[in-house]
Amino acid sequence: MATQPHSADSDTESDVEQRNADVCNVVGAVEEMGAKWKLIVLNDLRDGEKRFNELKRSTGASSYTLSRVLDDLEAEGFVDNHKEFESPVASYYALTEKGDALCPVFDALDDWGEDWL
Repeated sequence: MATQPHSADSDTESDVEQRNADVCNVVGAVEEMGAKWKLIVLNDLRDGEKRFNELKRSTGASSYTLSRVLDDLEAEGFVDNHKEFESPVASYYALTEKGDALCPVFDALDDWGEDWL
């Protein structure tokens, strides 16, 4: 009895999802934190808590861009923000546990970049 060749059309949706589960995790992770400025800010905060103006200087981002990115990172649970209302008022940003969990990923990307870029 002859078998029919494998056809993408014959795949069920669950078969495709199962074969691509690992890829989906990678794609999902990149979509979650993959914007250029998000990566720059997350990497910069690996050194510890920083004030808004410190991040602005060290990343080179404009105030508008940095504010938008920090708001997004805070909403997504990567960054924690606390304010001090004494004069001068200051906003401090630090990685959360979720953001800190990315540090080994940044280390691996740095190592890969040294070898291949």
